[in-house]
Amino acid sequence: MSASSTSLMAVRAELERPRLELSGARLAHALETLVGGCEEQGGVERYVEALRLKADIFQEAFAPGRRPALSELRTLCALLATVRRRIGEYLLPSRVEALSARIAQLLEGREDTSSTDQRIAAFCDGFPADRSHRWVRDLAAELLHNVDPGRYPLMCRWVWDAATNTGVIREIWHAPDADPLRIDVPDRYGTFVMLREELAQYLSKNGVYRDVVFYVDLLTAQIYAGYISVQGDSYLRTEFSVPEDPLLHTRRLLGLDGVDANGRTRLKATDGTAVVVGAPKRSTEY
Repeated sequence: MSASSTSLMAVRAELERPRLELSGARLAHALETLVGGCEEQGGVERYVEALRLKADIFQEAFAPGRRPALSELRTLCALLATVRRRIGEYLLPSRVEALSARIAQLLEGREDTSSTDQRIAAFCDGFPADRSHRWVRDLAAELLHNVDPGRYPLMCRWVWDAATNTGVIREIWHAPDADPLRIDVPDRYGTFVMLREELAQYLSKNGVYRDVVFYVDLLTAQIYAGYISVQGDSYLRTEFSVPEDPLLHTRRLLGLDGVDANGRTRLKATDGTAVVVGAPKRSTEY
C-alpha cells in the first residue's frame, strides 16, 4: 500500500478495543476551529497535501532494504515535533548505525499489526529508561505512522499517555469535568485504532469521504492544539511558543514546520544549536 493512500486499512489482528466515551460537542468545536483556520490559509486540502507529502518522504526513505544516510535521517527527524529537540546525541556518525539498526527492527514485519506493541516496547528497550528519553516512544510511533499511515494511526504521547493520564483522548472525553477523572484506557495500539475509527466516523458524518487518514491527523492535532493554547505547561511552552495564528500549534504537532526551503530545521544538535540539512525534495513547511 502506498503511503499516499487515504483509505483506512482493515486491521486483521485481534485487538483490545476499549470503549471510548467521546464528546460530540468538543469534536464539533475542534473541527470548526480547524476548518476556519485553514480557510484563512488556503483551505484544508493544502494541509492534507502536506501530510501526504510527508508520508511519501518517509516511505521513500524507509523503502524495503533501504536505510537513510545520516543527513537524510536528520532531515526526517526535523519533521518530528516531539523528537527533534532531544534526539541530537543519537544523530552523530558514531551512533547513527546503532539507531538505524533499531529502526529497521521496529519497521520489520510491519504488515503484522498484532506485534505492534511488542515491537515498540523492544525499540524503547534499546534506550535508557529515564525521563529524558520519553521521546523514544514518540519516535517509534512517528516512524510507524509516517512510513505506513494506513496501518498505523498517530500514537504519540500527546495523543494518549496512560501513565500521565493526558492527551487528546482526555481533551475530548465525555464527562462534566474531566480534570479529576482517571480515564482507564491503555495506550496500546488497539486504543489508537479505536480513536481513529471514531474520528473517521465523525468526519464522514460531516462530509469527509476522501483522504480520511490525513483529515483524522489534522483533527487530532487540532484537539491537542486547543489544549496547548488554553493551558500548556512548562514543557509545552518551551516546545511551542505563543501562537501567531490559530493553526500554529497544529502544524507544529504534525511536524509541518520542521524544514524550510533553505534547509533550516528545528532539529537541535548536542550543543543546542539548530541543525541545517538538505531540505526535502518538496518542502513540507507551512
